Amino acid sequence: MEGETILVETFGHSPVIRIIDFFVDNPLSDYSKEEVIKHSGISKVTFYKYFGLLEKNGIFKVTRKVGRATFYTLDERNEVVKALKSLSWTLGIRAMEKAIEESSVSVPTRRSIKHR
Repeated sequence: MEGETILVETFGHSPVIRIIDFFVDNPLSDYSKEEVIKHSGISKVTFYKYFGLLEKNGIFKVTRKVGRATFYTLDERNEVVKALKSLSWTLGIRAMEKAIEESSVSVPTRRSIKHR
């Protein structure tokens, strides 16, 4: 599917992957649960079913509270988060190398050109 991130393309559309992927793909800010639901394409019921499990495992940290909204980001100190980010980076490099390899055009040399 066009426009998929490397984690979703590699590991599928499971809710856990989509939640983690949203944060990995958007590392420069923090997000409320409502924002993650809106941008990850997961229903509220499904989101809440899995977010608590991820939160319990220390994947996220609370960054601030605004009114009733709590904002989250990946907990960069968590070893699982470090491994996920490294995995995402490695998959991205491999995909880039493969795209370069597939788009390379072999340039004919004098030896490879048949003379008539």
